[in-house]
Amino acid sequence: MNFARNIELKQFFAGVRTGFPIFLGYLPIGIAFGILACNYGFTPLQAILASALILSGSGQFVALATLALSGSIVASVIACTVVNLRYALFAVTLSPHLQGLKMRTLAWLGFTITDETFAFNSAAIRELKANPHSMMGVGTIAWLGWILGTATGTVGAQFLGDLSAFGIHFAIAAMYAALFIALANTRIQVYCGILAGLFALALYGLNLLGLGLSIYWFTIITAIAAATLFVILVPEKKDDSKKDSR
Repeated sequence: MNFARNIELKQFFAGVRTGFPIFLGYLPIGIAFGILACNYGFTPLQAILASALILSGSGQFVALATLALSGSIVASVIACTVVNLRYALFAVTLSPHLQGLKMRTLAWLGFTITDETFAFNSAAIRELKANPHSMMGVGTIAWLGWILGTATGTVGAQFLGDLSAFGIHFAIAAMYAALFIALANTRIQVYCGILAGLFALALYGLNLLGLGLSIYWFTIITAIAAATLFVILVPEKKDDSKKDSR
């Protein structure tokens, strides 16, 4: 029993090491959220609890902006939910690798699914290095980074005031760009990412012409469109190395 427990702990901390770059990436973004939340009227405790209980990244920024503009909690929750619908797709993708786990383990893995943890865990699965405990480690260190960043931001907000003029809203875009550079390992992945960026620019141009689409839909639409197009135009190569040994 102790031996099995030790193996699980080693796998968990291996995941923590794997997810440490996410921790570092979440610190500045959490700081940005903490500052903005306090500028919008949240208390430091409310901002920290929001990050501890939601862990939604861009969804929290959307909910914060919606709440500030409309004053409606219902609208804020709906906006955050819509932006985070992609997490359901992430969960479906990971589910074949999480069969037979206890409900509390699945609950924690589901709670800590973000764009970044999904990307890191998917890469580890492809390299045959992932397991449920390592994935829990990735999610836990990401969660702690988000909370610590938010807490730091709430402290900074007390002394620095409103930093919107300095472009802290760009923190999430910068993190996504860094994540793409780190995880795009093939030409196809690079081309797909570039195409998604071009789609986003096209949508922005259409918005200038009066389309009226919320920018928070850009990520969902461009990612699905670019990925779908590449799946159709560049089908996955079949692995011929595995022969039927009859």
